[in-house]
Amino acid sequence: MTGEPRHIVVMGVSGAGKTTVARGISELTGLRFAEADEFHPEENVARMRAGIPLDDADRWPWLRDLASWMAARHDEGVSTVLACSALKRSYRDVLRQGPPRVEFVHLDGSAELIRERMTRRTDHYMSAGLLDSQRAILEHLGPDESGIVLEVALAPDELAAAAVARLGLATSTLRSR
Repeated sequence: MTGEPRHIVVMGVSGAGKTTVARGISELTGLRFAEADEFHPEENVARMRAGIPLDDADRWPWLRDLASWMAARHDEGVSTVLACSALKRSYRDVLRQGPPRVEFVHLDGSAELIRERMTRRTDHYMSAGLLDSQRAILEHLGPDESGIVLEVALAPDELAAAAVARLGLATSTLRSR
């Protein structure tokens, strides 16, 4: 990619399709993909597997690690796309402390649709029971936050294409490494 590196965070509650859409954006653009869940320490994963929501004290070190990862890629000249819940503005503020600019793609939709998707998943530690706690703390993007909102009822490939178009990301046939 040419120009200043771009850093995109695909955000929303669990089950919204963040990972699938972020991977789709990566495939279309060559931005380096990362899954924020893979940065969680084992203690956090164990809590979520047990159906216990994380609190802010659990999240701050994790968010700082994500911001540092994006900043390090920025210093390398590499653009990124990160799948991360980023539910609260304060969480997004921490992510923005990494690279110079972070843009958000908020995948939003009805609780019923997302819950139905979550009940079909067999390979994820976040249970549908945690959806209500996530929706309760969700703070939508403020007017001063750089980002877009997309409706999760669309197919994942449509969401990825819409994100690329609306953010003005260049498409690529080469993946960034």
